[in-house]
Amino acid sequence: MMLLFVLVSYATPMIAQSSDRFRELRLTMVREYIEREGIINPRVLVAMKQVLRHEFVRSGLRNQAYVDRALPIGYKQTISPPFIVAYMTQSIDPQPIDRVLEIGTGSGYQAAVLSVLVNDVYTIEIVEPLGKTAAKRLKRLGYDNVHAKIGDGYKGWSEHAPFDKIIVTCSPEHIPAPLAEQLCEGGKMIIPLGERYQQVFHLLEKRNGKLVQIRLIPTLFVPMTGIAAEKRKVKPDPTNPRILNGGFELDSNGDNRPDNWHYLRQGTLVYENAPEGDCYLQFENKELGRYSQALQGMPVDGRSIGAIGISLRIKVDKVTLGVKSYEKPALTIHFFDSVRRTIGEAHLGPWIHKSNWKRAASTISVPAKAREAIVRIGLNGAAGQLSIDDVHLVSKRR
Repeated sequence: MMLLFVLVSYATPMIAQSSDRFRELRLTMVREYIEREGIINPRVLVAMKQVLRHEFVRSGLRNQAYVDRALPIGYKQTISPPFIVAYMTQSIDPQPIDRVLEIGTGSGYQAAVLSVLVNDVYTIEIVEPLGKTAAKRLKRLGYDNVHAKIGDGYKGWSEHAPFDKIIVTCSPEHIPAPLAEQLCEGGKMIIPLGERYQQVFHLLEKRNGKLVQIRLIPTLFVPMTGIAAEKRKVKPDPTNPRILNGGFELDSNGDNRPDNWHYLRQGTLVYENAPEGDCYLQFENKELGRYSQALQGMPVDGRSIGAIGISLRIKVDKVTLGVKSYEKPALTIHFFDSVRRTIGEAHLGPWIHKSNWKRAASTISVPAKAREAIVRIGLNGAAGQLSIDDVHLVSKRR
């Protein structure tokens, strides 16, 4: 216990001395969004309680710093949701003597969390102004064991290799060979792999010189640029937005979590009496305000696509609306512009009254400046039970 205290307090001297009006929000964040959702490593939980996330977001977004969501940080980049940071950190099992390589410094938040858990963090950012700002921020906050540089993370940092652990916070289509080479024997790497809007975390461990892979949960990260972008074979088509696995039939891990849907909360697949196919997705929540949802991202070019037709089958039981206006059973489409700023949202629902299976449908206008969208389905903070199946999307030309 004494060793843990020394390691945690040593790395952030300025933070320990500063007044912290966000402390209660941060503790609530860890309790509700991180610990309750399955993060159990005590050292990771301590780090998440300590690192000041509001220091790593834009000043105008500080009131959202301790909500479990990604936030824009400029240059088409985002700061990851707190749960994702904790999940990735726990997955590599950080040890006090570890030397960790991070690909994608971003705002510096992930590096700061790692800083209080390991011996040294080496972090690389390809966007020069973002990397320089993050390096200054980390230095100002006292994270002296973080070493930052500007460069293409695909190449890694050979001068300081091998690394005990590697965290990749942007998504390539395949594992960059230099990163595999720079991981030490017995080391672990977590990396989101896949197409631009369809990614899955993979946990890799080097055994006898080879990488052993474990497929984890679906996720959604900004793409790895530079060499990784040049090697990417599958390009998203923003003139053809679509929903994948809208019938929830695909479950590659066999863990009752549907493929293609990320950030699943309090949802599980049910294999009986499905209105379409073999199964459906059921959300159940007993505590008002708690997340119960699933998300899926897609490209959409508002210059070409004027509207989106959405339809799905729903079944509702014992719904109690939450306190906040958005805490209600619904399907919501969030639209983002070319630099990933939120520019609007549209809703299908809310579904309040108890019902057997029925079809819900609507046509949603697409903002002309939209370049991306995220579909969110679920109870969204309401209590009760919501079952969903057969989600379809049809785009309409402008």
